[in-house]
Amino acid sequence: MKYIYYVLFSIAFCFSNKALSQSFSNDSSRPKLVVGIVVDQMRYDYLTRFYSRYGEGGFKRMMAEGYNCKNNHFNYVPTYTAPGHASVFTGTTPKYHGIISNNWYDKVDKKSVYCAEDASVQSIGTKDKAGKMSPNRMLTTTFTDENKLFTQMKGKTIGVSVKDRGAILPAGHTADAAYWFHGDDEGVFISSSFYMEALPKWVNKFNSSKQAASYLKKWDTFYDMDTYTASGADLNDYEGGFKGKETATFPYDLKKLKSENGNFSILKATPYGNSLTADFAIAAIEGEDLGKDNITDVLTLSFSCTDYVGHNFGVNSKEVEDTYIRLDKDLERFFKVLDKEVGKGEYVVFLTADHGAIDVPAYLHSHNIPSGYLDNKERKKVFNDFLVATYGTKDVVENISNNQVFLNAAKLKELGLNSVDVQNAIVAEQMTYKHISKAYTRDAIVSTEFTEGIEGMIKRGFNQKRSGDVVLVNDPAYISYGKTGSTHGSGLNYDTHVPLLFFGKGVAHGETSERTNITDIAPTISTLLGISFPNASTGKPLGYVLK
Repeated sequence: MKYIYYVLFSIAFCFSNKALSQSFSNDSSRPKLVVGIVVDQMRYDYLTRFYSRYGEGGFKRMMAEGYNCKNNHFNYVPTYTAPGHASVFTGTTPKYHGIISNNWYDKVDKKSVYCAEDASVQSIGTKDKAGKMSPNRMLTTTFTDENKLFTQMKGKTIGVSVKDRGAILPAGHTADAAYWFHGDDEGVFISSSFYMEALPKWVNKFNSSKQAASYLKKWDTFYDMDTYTASGADLNDYEGGFKGKETATFPYDLKKLKSENGNFSILKATPYGNSLTADFAIAAIEGEDLGKDNITDVLTLSFSCTDYVGHNFGVNSKEVEDTYIRLDKDLERFFKVLDKEVGKGEYVVFLTADHGAIDVPAYLHSHNIPSGYLDNKERKKVFNDFLVATYGTKDVVENISNNQVFLNAAKLKELGLNSVDVQNAIVAEQMTYKHISKAYTRDAIVSTEFTEGIEGMIKRGFNQKRSGDVVLVNDPAYISYGKTGSTHGSGLNYDTHVPLLFFGKGVAHGETSERTNITDIAPTISTLLGISFPNASTGKPLGYVLK
């Protein structure tokens, strides 16, 4: 009897599996491949500022054939890499997905933790701990997860980036693989035992090809530097540069400079790191047969080197202009591969960023724009003096990081102090400090229905279990950073306004200046695919983007 039941069950399973495959093959409206591209630290105005330097097949192709959302913003703070990538693909904010920063203070373990670290997994492709990563700290699903569930795990998901967090968080919890670049003395793409026991043959072949080594060459401007009129002078006081080179000026001999700049890791701070990322993504399409059937696959692709270049050289540098000119060419050749391997009109692509960036404050200051740098050492000293004078000890505060103050609950209890009273006292004190614009207590953030302005952005970025007890907001264009290069993290337009382009199967042609939010991307793609929204999605599908 059991044998008959087993046979009947097997037959039924085969028929249901065949029916599932047939149902996908009959649904020609679904793209064969979704490619989600995040360009790290790409301000919206890089589309317009460098427009005349772009070719017809990269950024311009997306705008010409697809839909351009010109007023797209992050609707929370802080605007960092990990929360940005998580929010794009989950369709929600740190309040729900829990990735409140790249690193944050863990109130349970009493230490700083990294967004993707996972001690329970092993490195794959290297003996270095750089592979001990997974999406374990992200609390919600991504649209990539929902596509996996919808397709009964048959649709593939592959994540690719130079940064581990740029590969891992977008690919979600159910990804077949996420790969990131390990520089130092190795120069290879690696992964984690969260995904696999060993690297696939195609990855080993790519790593063995010495492709990374081929980019250790001279970095000079792609075009004559005299034509780079959308950026400042090559020699100025606002750029960092590389160790071993006296000035931050072209050209850069990467082979010569690598020994003082992390060996293969120097590629991360050049446009060649983006080219290497595109090379690997193309190898992934071919090696994994992405988009070869009617069960939708997803490739998440994060170009991280734009961020390293921006941090090093600043928003107004010749290096940033050249990096985007070269990225545009990498996009063009990548799209040509998609046309050939998947089929023109059979895939859909969106492109956005994880945050923007500020012009170097020293440069802004030279042009009489209010801006500057925070003296955190002095601010901390004054604050500690206040704590000792008020409570007899500075230990009532356990940690200060990411513009948040974490109270020591055990110390408060020992001293018989009320947490809300201490929060209010800290807010009152901090508001007397130079270049503190606003300060909010945990009690106010949790209990008040903030929806607009910086208050609403703080609330959407505030995770009740992981965030601190007081949140601080600095004056516009005042940053905690060195005097050269750009950074990000605020709720101001230079950090929140980023591109959003869609093109490909099912996407209408047009543009809008109506406001869209970064959280709208995942539900829009979910609507296009006809799948469930990510489980905590708070964005809205952009119906006008879809045909």
